[in-house]
Amino acid sequence: MSTVTDDVRTARGVKLGLPLAIGAAFAFGMSGGWARGLIDAGWTPGAAVTARIWVAALVLLIPTILTLRGRWHLLRRNTGIIAAYGLLAVTATQLFYFQAVAVMDVGLALLIEYTAPVAVILWLWIRRGEKPSRRSILGAAIAFVGLVLMLDIVTGADVNVAGILWALGAMVGAATYFVLSAKADTGLPPLALAGSGLLLGAVGLTIAGAVGILPIAWSTDDISYRFGTVPWFVPVLAMGVLATALAYLLGIASTRMLGSRLASFVALAEVVAALLFGWLLLGQLPDLLQALGGALVLAGVVVVKLGEPAPPTEFVEPVPEGIAGRVASTDSATR
Repeated sequence: MSTVTDDVRTARGVKLGLPLAIGAAFAFGMSGGWARGLIDAGWTPGAAVTARIWVAALVLLIPTILTLRGRWHLLRRNTGIIAAYGLLAVTATQLFYFQAVAVMDVGLALLIEYTAPVAVILWLWIRRGEKPSRRSILGAAIAFVGLVLMLDIVTGADVNVAGILWALGAMVGAATYFVLSAKADTGLPPLALAGSGLLLGAVGLTIAGAVGILPIAWSTDDISYRFGTVPWFVPVLAMGVLATALAYLLGIASTRMLGSRLASFVALAEVVAALLFGWLLLGQLPDLLQALGGALVLAGVVVVKLGEPAPPTEFVEPVPEGIAGRVASTDSATR
């Protein structure tokens, strides 16, 4: 049975994992502001996300090769996980989300995708029997209400059945990202999983564009932001290097320390980051209702953390009956 880092979590791992997870959320969150500038200049969302993933994959290619040198068997042994990560956690999440926003309100589509933490809790409950505590459920509810307020859909939004199905597909992809990132018994270093998954995802997006599933068009005109005008490659590099390569590395590393459940809720800070970079890059300011929603999201994350079981410092194997004097061994996989 595969090991997920929800099983055992040390206090030291949580202390280091939380800032890494928040860093990942803020790195991911800046992509929307950079991408909006590209889209306003004539880029399609598909072209922007494909460029983003390709840049990240190329940035991580050499480090990934160096990391796997002498350990290429890890790729063969984890082919299924890499394929699921690249095609579901990367490609499907991006592709399904842009399909959703093509036919429905952007805020509603994003809200549906960000129900991924709830899906993670349900998956761990159904698949592994890890029943969430009342505090975790309360935290999920608080965070959900906060997202509703932050995305400003309380006044009503158009509902499209096809769009909802696409957004649910994006939610499954996002939940897959958290669950797969938390697997610690694969032997794959975080860099290798991120690099190989992103490369496969970039190929998948390119194929989707080539066959016409994902509309792709771009321009080499300069891009305008709140602070001024920059060449087109500046936002492309910012999205690829910071908002993707660095973000995925931090995300995988932190998820292995925190576990998929807690990491998925901390990642809700990405919405707060998106609003912040929206203001910095585009001059978009949240209103009072959205600010209240942001506070509720953070409060929900805290409540979820309080609902997590206390991390055990040591696990002792039971001594077989009838065998006296045997010393119980500690779990060498404690993280």
